[in-house]
Amino acid sequence: MPTAVTITSIAGGAPKPVFDRLRPVYERQSGNTLNALYDSMSGIAGRVAAHEALDVLLMPVATIENYIKQGVVQGACTPLANIGLAVGVTAGHPVPDVSTPEALRAALKAARGVVHAPPTATPSGAQSDKVIKTLRLAEALAGRVTHKVGLAGGLAMIASGEATLGIFPKSEIVSVPGIALAGPLPGALQLTISYGAGVTAASKVAGQAAEFVRFLIESDSRKVWTACGFDPL
Repeated sequence: MPTAVTITSIAGGAPKPVFDRLRPVYERQSGNTLNALYDSMSGIAGRVAAHEALDVLLMPVATIENYIKQGVVQGACTPLANIGLAVGVTAGHPVPDVSTPEALRAALKAARGVVHAPPTATPSGAQSDKVIKTLRLAEALAGRVTHKVGLAGGLAMIASGEATLGIFPKSEIVSVPGIALAGPLPGALQLTISYGAGVTAASKVAGQAAEFVRFLIESDSRKVWTACGFDPL
């Protein structure tokens, strides 16, 4: 019988709801243990640069492919799913129309507080900051916007009502009690992130890590990605 191992993966916040559901299935089927870590994209980059012991990276496809060129990731990038950004509001509050840029502008302007990830930490944060500037709301929202990664308190701010509106990946919005989904960012304001997975060249359990990545794209696993707000590639 194969020796059980521990596989350490790291991802941004968007895949966490998927992993919360798939981890017990994977561990039961494989006998291995999944040590699932989460961080901002800039935080993951820092960990990689510091040579932290990581077996599987889950990041935007373009980032994984760049790590392949650098020799950080071995083999090919395995595309997983796409995720878009969505607007969430405190549950129990009126759910605003965000279906057009004009409607989103009105909703943002009316919000008592707005939260999104730091612009320099994640693609969603950079896009959210761009949306506010594109809608000419930077001055109007001055003092009302908080920059906080979703898993580091940003989502909790929406759920508690400290910020009545937030912009995060859809999977994060729909997974947290106390937050109502208002809808995706409209049209040209949307950012679709294609997530991929890669096994690190330094992994001491590369074979098992590659099997774990294959598990993530099995048909039953793909259903979980979709249920958690991701779109098929």
